[in-house]
Amino acid sequence: MKNADLIIKSISLAGGVLAPVLACAQVQKPNIIFVLCDDMGWGDLACYGQRYISTPNIDRLASEGMQFMQAYSGSPVSAPSRASMMTGQHTGHCAIRGNKEYWRNAGTVKYGENEDYALVGQHPLDSAHVVLPEIMKNNGYTTAQFGKWAGGYEGSYSTPDKRGVDEFYGPICQFQAHAYYPNFLNKYSREDGDTAVVRELFPENYAHSFFGDDYFNRPIYSADSIHRKALKWIDKQTKDRPFYGLFTYTLPHAELVQPEDSILLAYKAKFTEDKNFRGAEHSWYHGITNVHAEFAGMITRLDAYVGEIMDKLKEKGLDDNTIVIFSSDNGPHEEGGADPTFFNRDGVLKGLKRSCHEGGIRVPFIVRWPGHIPSGVKNEHPIAFWDIMPTFCDILGDNQENYRNASLGDKDYFDGISFLPTLIGVDEAQRSHDYLYWEFNETNQIAVRQGDWKLIVKGGKCELYNLKDDVHEDRNLAQQYPDKLEELKALVKASHTPNEHFRVTLPN
Repeated sequence: MKNADLIIKSISLAGGVLAPVLACAQVQKPNIIFVLCDDMGWGDLACYGQRYISTPNIDRLASEGMQFMQAYSGSPVSAPSRASMMTGQHTGHCAIRGNKEYWRNAGTVKYGENEDYALVGQHPLDSAHVVLPEIMKNNGYTTAQFGKWAGGYEGSYSTPDKRGVDEFYGPICQFQAHAYYPNFLNKYSREDGDTAVVRELFPENYAHSFFGDDYFNRPIYSADSIHRKALKWIDKQTKDRPFYGLFTYTLPHAELVQPEDSILLAYKAKFTEDKNFRGAEHSWYHGITNVHAEFAGMITRLDAYVGEIMDKLKEKGLDDNTIVIFSSDNGPHEEGGADPTFFNRDGVLKGLKRSCHEGGIRVPFIVRWPGHIPSGVKNEHPIAFWDIMPTFCDILGDNQENYRNASLGDKDYFDGISFLPTLIGVDEAQRSHDYLYWEFNETNQIAVRQGDWKLIVKGGKCELYNLKDDVHEDRNLAQQYPDKLEELKALVKASHTPNEHFRVTLPN
């Protein structure tokens, strides 16, 4: 056990002194790498019960750290889930509450004979509200993000270069991230003198058609390119300055395609009775064979990336002072032929991506921090993505309250609670949420969890469940417990602030 832990165990835990003592006791602030994958269900990893897919590196991460069994994403879809992590806000307060796109009416440009969109990206993060990379920069960290941004469209006031990120590489637009052999990715490097995010074009790819079989002749696989950039960035880091890397890998999202290498071939041999996906004419989801092999291969490929990250940290002598976090942005998807039923991807949970049932929002969440976090622990403390910002602030010895913006008035929300005490085993100091809250306009759903009680509102109609006895959310108890129903409906009204871009129907 490190000195910081010994000191924490011996002091009074009242008065919020936990984090400052931790920060002062450390010789150097810890580095942080957060691997946030895309559309991985709670049951997609072997350490969470998956039987068909091999994930030895992520399983090792869990055995060497803490595995949260009741961790929740910020939303049942990508952009608002990531915004929740970035802002410390739930989706009743956050500026981004859905996947609002900005490319639909923007016109097109041509790359070779291939048309692409002239403007890409999602609804921007609130410019008046601090976001996580800005806090890390304020604490002296080198910052980077490799993978999907989804926090603002090209040229907006919320692109990586304007929100505290020193280096970025990946698709700024999550819609663009649906294709693994794209016409371009976006890039930005403060070190290279870039003044804004630009497109890095792939003429080797767009020499081939985006549609039809010629698509599979494209040589540049975006997931591999993004990962190589991330490894190169780690290789540049030293012990002289702390670093924060957010690796928003797109695997296993969207189209089920990847290089035909040993990973994929092994699963094709395993799943001898597989199925095909026909695709559709001019669709971004191409027709493929061996659906199950492709999906399993994408998760094992992601697992290999995690293994290479850990190897690089050890090679650089940075392993002991680096916090590594692994999670997913929401529950499992069915796009591109994905078959969550076959893999039993949500285990005992009900619902997929876009659903506020447990399967759409409960996600894998693993944290490894040598010497500070007990190893091999499966923790049942409920946490959510809006808890990440205050937890990081506690680790740094900073105070999230320092980042309030008076210009926001009564809309200056911070909804998270630090779970650092839980991480380092000081459970008596851990505060708990009175309740957790989600809303999602595209399926017109709202959810509240308070203790074991769970309210789901669908188009204004209420369903009430008790997760202790019914984690699959099969028995609607709304009529049996009217007082509890009214209590949770009141929490919805207290948590929701109107947002003209993302409208939901409040409970009847």
